[in-house]
Amino acid sequence: MRLGVLDVGSNTVHLLVVDAHRGAQPTPQLSRKSELRLAEHLDRRGNLANAGADALVHAAIDARKQAKELDCDELVAFATSAVRDARNSAAVLKRVAKEADVDLTVLTGADEARLTFLAVRRWFGWSAGNLICLDIGGGSLELAAGTDEDPAVAVSLPLGAARLTREWFDSDPPSKAQLAALREHVDAQLAVPAKQLLSAGPPDRVVATSKTFRTLARLAGAAPSSAGPYVHRILTRTGLTQVSAFISRMASSDLAELDGVSVGRAHQTLAGAIVAATAMDSLGVTEVEVCPWALREGVILRRLDWLTGN
Repeated sequence: MRLGVLDVGSNTVHLLVVDAHRGAQPTPQLSRKSELRLAEHLDRRGNLANAGADALVHAAIDARKQAKELDCDELVAFATSAVRDARNSAAVLKRVAKEADVDLTVLTGADEARLTFLAVRRWFGWSAGNLICLDIGGGSLELAAGTDEDPAVAVSLPLGAARLTREWFDSDPPSKAQLAALREHVDAQLAVPAKQLLSAGPPDRVVATSKTFRTLARLAGAAPSSAGPYVHRILTRTGLTQVSAFISRMASSDLAELDGVSVGRAHQTLAGAIVAATAMDSLGVTEVEVCPWALREGVILRRLDWLTGN
């Protein structure tokens, strides 16, 4: 079948169209992103402002049109933390359904962690053993661990790179005091979840997904995205320390000029680096492997499983 997946995240709205059937690797046919930065459209009361809601509706209309033009059998649409956190999310979802004819499902943080874990497990296979998966999004950090396809532990924390940048930094680049305060905050937030993730014993493999980890790995010397998804990419703790020290002294406008850093996410890269480093320290690991599959692929795989009755 041809399946369209619309991922409404905190930073971007991403439409991925794949040809897929159970037992085969989904083959991408189209990948289009719109940078809406919905998390930055939350007002002081926690509502998604009209500008953000309008942009989301228009993006959903475009996605529906593109899915139809490509003869998609189905369009699966889901939203993550930005819409989930909005106090007026129910009203926004109604607008999207009415004006764009798109039923947008809001995933819980735990569901995000589980579906991302599923994608990583399928990518690496059973040889990954006891697996831990980390995913830094714009609004939240998802963590999961286990030996099966469904993780034994799945946790979501409000430690997304965009959220932390917005809440903890008021200068560009941030001051040393702001960086220290954020590190202390993230360390406290991760203390209990890290113990839960390690409760089944030391991991055989620790894997990272998401644009944030891919950017940090690239800055640390990993192969560029143009090298393809099958290139082995890792991010070491030592490399991350060096990257963090380098970018902590740079304004986001200068950081955006580096290879692998997108203009729209440059300002939140440093907060993402702090989360990544603290997570690795909390788990006691010296490196993570970067997986090209993440939440979208997990949604596709779960949908295929459901369609075939598994």
